[in-house]
This record gives sequence, structure tokens and C-alpha cells, in this order.
Amino acid sequence: MTKLKAAITGVSGYAPEYILNNEELSHMVDTTDEWIMTRIGIRERHILKGEGLASSDMGSEAVKLLLAKTNTNPEDVDMVICATVTPDMLFPATANIISDKCGITNAFSFDMNAACSSFLYALTVGQKFVESGTHKKVIVVGADKMSAITDYSDRAVCPLFGDAAAAVMLEPTTEDIGMVDSIFRTNGTGRHHLYMKAGGSQYPATHETVDNKEHYIYQDGKTVFKWAVSKMADISVEIMEKHNLKPEELAWLVPHQANMRIIDAVANRMGLEKEKVMINIERYGNTTSATIPLCLWEWESRLRKGDNIILAAFGGGFTWGATYLKWAYDPK
Repeated sequence: MTKLKAAITGVSGYAPEYILNNEELSHMVDTTDEWIMTRIGIRERHILKGEGLASSDMGSEAVKLLLAKTNTNPEDVDMVICATVTPDMLFPATANIISDKCGITNAFSFDMNAACSSFLYALTVGQKFVESGTHKKVIVVGADKMSAITDYSDRAVCPLFGDAAAAVMLEPTTEDIGMVDSIFRTNGTGRHHLYMKAGGSQYPATHETVDNKEHYIYQDGKTVFKWAVSKMADISVEIMEKHNLKPEELAWLVPHQANMRIIDAVANRMGLEKEKVMINIERYGNTTSATIPLCLWEWESRLRKGDNIILAAFGGGFTWGATYLKWAYDPK
């Protein structure tokens, strides 16, 4: 029997219209465009404005575009996985809400949270269902409204994050293309350095948790930076070595867009010139679960069938991983 592989057959993205640039941010906290660009590499970020709008609103826009782009009937979708750290609510799953908004009625859908590694984790889960032969159309959508959990009086954190969503379609193939392998790691000691303290079962919402700003992101920047540089580079090199991939054989590195210095360090460790690295952090910031598929969406017209691509991420938890795939189609 011919072995099935899972291939990305379409990609779409969505970013809100409102753009928060560094000039505007400098009137909110004590910062400057030069400081942010030098240390992080972000010039602007998209922010979802409007009462009651949430991650599912961006996610459903990305999924609707994907369905239209791939000529897929919503009823033919078998599974929807939403990678997110900013669900609309604790339950039901944001994937359920997206499914409802997109008319997807025959799929089972659920959320996945591995912080900034969420999309890669979700992509690999979807891959396994496709490879098993039980599912033929799996949508993986990364959607995060990071502005909802960002303290805009915290100058160390508020320049980092933006809002966006992006989605991919996974389908089976018997060709020598598609997802090849993934390596993931977790070190739970990282939970002390990057987290949102309140809002879960340990510290339910109270007046005190709100007053103490415990429903916002806390980050120990120096520790997170050190781990991210080391682990994201290590695991990217590990998957290259495992598959005997030389730098010249790689078409693209698609890194999580958290910090320009981290991206540069990973590329240098892999021996890649900057022209082979997808970078859009300057225009979107860190959109958490959406960063990697957003890059694929923006670079889609430059991708060629058979391109060797490595996706790499690092996130809170700590979680990190790398995925090796061969691109499945030429520009349409």
C-alpha cells in the first residue's frame, strides 16, 4: 500500500486594518522607534479594534479566504484545529466558533495551546490524521488577539505583539512532497519566565487580580531571549543534520517572528544567508500562533513545488520545535 503524506495545499492570512506604529506607541509609553527597531526589529503591528471582536473573527476571515482559494466546500472539511493562546473564551473552543462562522458542520474541531509554538504543534497533529487515512481535508488556523492580553503601560512588552490570523489546508498525497518530519521539545521550568498569571483555575479572576494587572503577559525578557536563541537554533540544526540537509539545499527558513536578533542568530547557526529567511516582523510584530503561516501566505508566490523548507518556533512553557517539509505546489 502506498504511504500517504500530508501536504499543505493552500494558505491564507488576515490582519486587521488598524496599524499601531512606533510613533504612536511612543506617546503611550517611554519608548522610541529607534529603541524598538534596534532591540526587537518591529516598526508596526496590526491591532483588532471593535467591541466584541476576538480571535475567532480573524480566524474565520482567514479560513473563509482559504476555503474560497482552494475551492473547498465547508461541509467537506474533516477537521479544524485552532492554534491560539487568546481563545475567545475558555470554552467552547475557538475552533468551534470559527467552524460555526464558516459553515463547517461535518468536522470535529478543537484548540491547541503551546504558546508561540502552537501552530507547529497543531500542524503536526493535523498531519498525523491525514497520514492515517481517516481525514482528507484538515484546516490548521493560527489566530491570536495579543492586544487583549498586552499591558500598554509596560514598555518592555507592549512593543512586541500584534493581532493576526493565518490558515493552511492539509490534504493527503502520495508524491514525494509534503510534511517530512518534526522535532519538538519542552522544558517546563520555562513556565516561571513567560506566562499570564491570572484567569485560569489557579488564580480565577477577582478585583484583586485585575487591579494587580495579572491578566496581562509577564515576560522575563533576558531569560526568554537566551533560551529562544539557543533552543530554536539547536533544533533547526538538529533536523537539518537528521535529514542530511546542507544550507544550499534549503530553499527557506520560516522562523517564528519574535525578535529580529533571534531570527538572525538562528539563520547564522544554520549557515543560511538572509535571502533564504522569511521575515515580516517589522510589519506585524509577534502575532504568536499566526507568525509562521503569515509568512507562508506572504511568500506563497515565491514558493516552488519541492522546495525544502524548515519551520522553527520557540514559545512559553518553554516549548520549541522545527518542522521539515517539501512544498507541494507551484504558484497558482
